[in-house]
Amino acid sequence: MTLKIDWSSRSKLRGPRESSIGDLARSLCAKLAPEAKGLSVTYVDDRGMKKLNRLHGGVNKPPDVLSFPATPEKGEFQHLGDIVISLQTAEKKAKNFGISRRRLVETLFIHGFLHLCGHDHEKDAGEMMALQGSLEKELLKDIPLPATKKRGRKPGSKLKTLKTGARVVVTGRAAQAIVRREKLVKEKPSVKVAAKAKAAAKAKAAKEKQKEKAKAAKAIARAKKLRRGPGRPRKTPIAVAKAAAPAKPAIKRQAKKKPTVKLRSGVIS
Repeated sequence: MTLKIDWSSRSKLRGPRESSIGDLARSLCAKLAPEAKGLSVTYVDDRGMKKLNRLHGGVNKPPDVLSFPATPEKGEFQHLGDIVISLQTAEKKAKNFGISRRRLVETLFIHGFLHLCGHDHEKDAGEMMALQGSLEKELLKDIPLPATKKRGRKPGSKLKTLKTGARVVVTGRAAQAIVRREKLVKEKPSVKVAAKAKAAAKAKAAKEKQKEKAKAAKAIARAKKLRRGPGRPRKTPIAVAKAAAPAKPAIKRQAKKKPTVKLRSGVIS
């Protein structure tokens, strides 16, 4: 199975293509992603790389390589993804290490290919960088370069979303403020959530009250329809309540005693 590689360049510098690193790409594909059928490689300058990194990574700096994995459905063309390499950054780093730009691009290509295969050096415990070093030794027959050993964001940094929608990485006090804000959100419910809960409780209480009123109205209507028999008066709710109440014991009345009148004798003393 042949791997179709789409080469493109938006840089003023010239990057290695099919004749230079085509065999490296196919060797990586056969070793790590044998099901893949396509891959694209794009060379850009620092300006374009900075824009891509700001939009997709939230960092306003031009990295040396970016990877964009593809997720084709079953039955579709199995495109592995896109690798973007900044030739300007590669040129600067190659001069610092005293090597050719092509040699550094080869290392960057291996790094980007590992990202397309699902590896992430920011989350693992060093497995990706160890695999990259072994691939450089095996496929390039050369010692691994130290250029890609220290990667990722600075420890303690946070990703902040601006009003424009762009995402930037902040450190120091700005990162500490984001941590405090996240902590407060976890510990205390927001004002909106509390207001919604209060409104829901109020609506529930009103609904229960309406149910009670409707129940009482039905009971009264049912009591009004009750009949004892032909010719008898219709009982009112008060009469029904009195009939349902337990009978009080009858109170016996005691007859009052008449006062006795003393008669005076007619003798005057």
